[in-house]
Amino acid sequence: MLQQKSTEEDERIVEQWLQTKASSATREAYGRDAADFQNWANKPLRELELDDVLAYSRRLDKEDYKARSRRRKLAAVKSLLGFAHQVGYLQLDAGKAVSLPKIKNDLAERILSEEALMKMIALEADRRNQVLIRLLYVTGGRVSEIVGASWRDLQPREDGGQICLFGKRGKTRYVLLPEKLWRDLEELRAGASIDSPLFLSREGEQLGRVQAWRIVKAAAKRAGLSWKVSPHWMRHAHASHALDRGASVAKVQATLGHESLQTTTQYCHVRPDESSSTHMAIS
Repeated sequence: MLQQKSTEEDERIVEQWLQTKASSATREAYGRDAADFQNWANKPLRELELDDVLAYSRRLDKEDYKARSRRRKLAAVKSLLGFAHQVGYLQLDAGKAVSLPKIKNDLAERILSEEALMKMIALEADRRNQVLIRLLYVTGGRVSEIVGASWRDLQPREDGGQICLFGKRGKTRYVLLPEKLWRDLEELRAGASIDSPLFLSREGEQLGRVQAWRIVKAAAKRAGLSWKVSPHWMRHAHASHALDRGASVAKVQATLGHESLQTTTQYCHVRPDESSSTHMAIS
């Protein structure tokens, strides 16, 4: 009976912890990661010790996980234990002393060129899908923000329009839309009600994140690009291309809704305009 009570209390804490995560994608991923850790540890949260978290970290190192996945899984465990300690459920934060593994910054590999992006768009014959890809790119919006938007979130402007995006950590931001994209959105609407989602599935339901992911993947494959391309690559491309074309770091930060300016400036570092390598005698 005591074991059942501990399990129920742990489940309640895990659920409360997940609700503190802003995006549904993060909640899903962290939920899986927490379950994986709890199944492996096979003991209540209150019985966990530092050695348990260290042993789990070593297990992740041995398993065939990519570095980024190992870091996320361990970050999820640290976050859960930190939250449980903060709210008074645990006396000890067993994950606090465990450092996250360093990972290579591969952002440059996930930035498409303007030419590659235009090819994706040009080869997409489906009107809805093409507008979706363009909107992801032009706004730099997260896929959850774009598929979660309704026609109520669009407002006309003198030269186009604007979209209201509600995203991470409950933040709202407004992004301008160029005239051509605005006209194509209006054509796509075709009399839909103001509360209808911007993008509908073939069944007439709101297009899901997974469906949007598949649409982008298919467009990338059609254009002969990396199989790794995802909707988030459109966001990376927006940041990089906007900076290349003279947009200020502050403006890109505001458009993308980055919490920290450092997050935005990383795009400058991975695609530098200058480098001391160009001053070498040997080319």
